[in-house]
Amino acid sequence: MSTTETPSLFNNLETFSTQEILAGINSVDQTVPQAVAKALPQIEALVEATVARLGKGGRLFYIGAGTSGRLGILDASECPPTFGVPHGVVVGLIAGGDTAIRKAVENAEDDAAQAWQDLLAYNITEQDIVVGIAASGRTPYVIGGLEQARQRGIATGCIVCNAGSAVAAVAEFPVEVVTGPEFVTGSTRMKAGTAQKLVLNMLTTATFIRLGRVKGNKMIDMQLSNAKLVDRGERMLMDELHISQPEAAELLRQHGSVRAALEGHNGR
Repeated sequence: MSTTETPSLFNNLETFSTQEILAGINSVDQTVPQAVAKALPQIEALVEATVARLGKGGRLFYIGAGTSGRLGILDASECPPTFGVPHGVVVGLIAGGDTAIRKAVENAEDDAAQAWQDLLAYNITEQDIVVGIAASGRTPYVIGGLEQARQRGIATGCIVCNAGSAVAAVAEFPVEVVTGPEFVTGSTRMKAGTAQKLVLNMLTTATFIRLGRVKGNKMIDMQLSNAKLVDRGERMLMDELHISQPEAAELLRQHGSVRAALEGHNGR
């Protein structure tokens, strides 16, 4: 039995008080960063492979089902506003299509051929990299997609939460974060999902830092899509250039981004 399916360390949960439920969940959640730490060498290898491909114009594709698929879509959707990369540089695909983002599509994850068809719709090439996300490590949708990609010379990685899984076996750059039993037996949206989110944060953040999308510790390519982000951009310019808020606001208005404003000001 996979460790994500092993019985919870807690029993008779229906008899717990609210405080006991919350304390129990919190206690097991604290083991997740420790599990991620053990996988850092694997995560590093996946980041390096991703940087190599995106740095030459390639793309990062996530494939997954259920919670895993949704987490990939979430990470992909946050890259353009955070790092200023075009939509389509990071793409999240989920078994069952966009309908499955909000509502489960029965048996979609069991179709081993569909992921490759979904990838073909994006004209995937050897420049790209495909990362399968599957807590169990045995999702046919993910296994089939990785197999087809690897057979065609496309780089493959994965994020799984069991050791020695079928998904990891077909990935060139596997990341195995062994999170163990869930608080509610088999509910991998909990610890396993948290671990996957942490690894996804690491993967794209490290990749885009390496590709020059962060200066110092600032998101200088972020999209100025609301008042909060405009205010953040102004403060970046004020800190970096030692100018007043009105001057920063005018620079942003003129140039449209923090990076362009910095380059425009320094190029005077």
